[in-house]
Amino acid sequence: MSGRTEGTPPEADFPPSRARASSGRVPGPSRAELEAARSKVVPDLLAEDLDVLFCGINPGLVSGALGHHFANPGTRFWPALHRSGFTPRRLRPDEEDVLLSLGLGITNVVARTTAQADELSREEIVEGGRTLRRKVLLWRPRWLAVLGVTAYRQAFGDRGAKVGHQAMEIGGTRVWLLPNPSGRNAHWQPGPLAEEFARLRVAAGLPDHSPAT
Repeated sequence: MSGRTEGTPPEADFPPSRARASSGRVPGPSRAELEAARSKVVPDLLAEDLDVLFCGINPGLVSGALGHHFANPGTRFWPALHRSGFTPRRLRPDEEDVLLSLGLGITNVVARTTAQADELSREEIVEGGRTLRRKVLLWRPRWLAVLGVTAYRQAFGDRGAKVGHQAMEIGGTRVWLLPNPSGRNAHWQPGPLAEEFARLRVAAGLPDHSPAT
């Protein structure tokens, strides 16, 4: 069953952002919860025939503890997704299921949670690339967007890969390489990162939901 919806979702059908706690902050996991999250798996957000399947490197401890993708407060994934026009507003990690109604999904190269991506071995990433290929062949997204140049080069054995549209296809799925949206990635600031996300959205032929300027 497809997770895509035809056309542009009416704004009235797009759930409004839920109110935060009275302090204005969303409580994060405790240190004990973060430690307990090591090696946990965050379930994929998948459906057949998605327009774009975003693929992170692997879940961080906050994502593992909360059970949601890109849950670290420092990530630029959700802001970039909104600023680039993929979503009508900035979603929170616990609203990730809304992406399916927009034809979008999330997975990872490696499923297990770590504090840092550099804790993963090269062998894990290469095997993750094989698993990702099988996943793409099964679910058949139109585009696969891998978030992280180094991980992509290792997973697919392409040492010269650069950000943008890749020559490689998996079955009928086209591949786009995006920068790692981690806040620690100093090479890509929010503006240029959102612009690169927008290039993918345009290539995929998806509507622009970005806020009016």
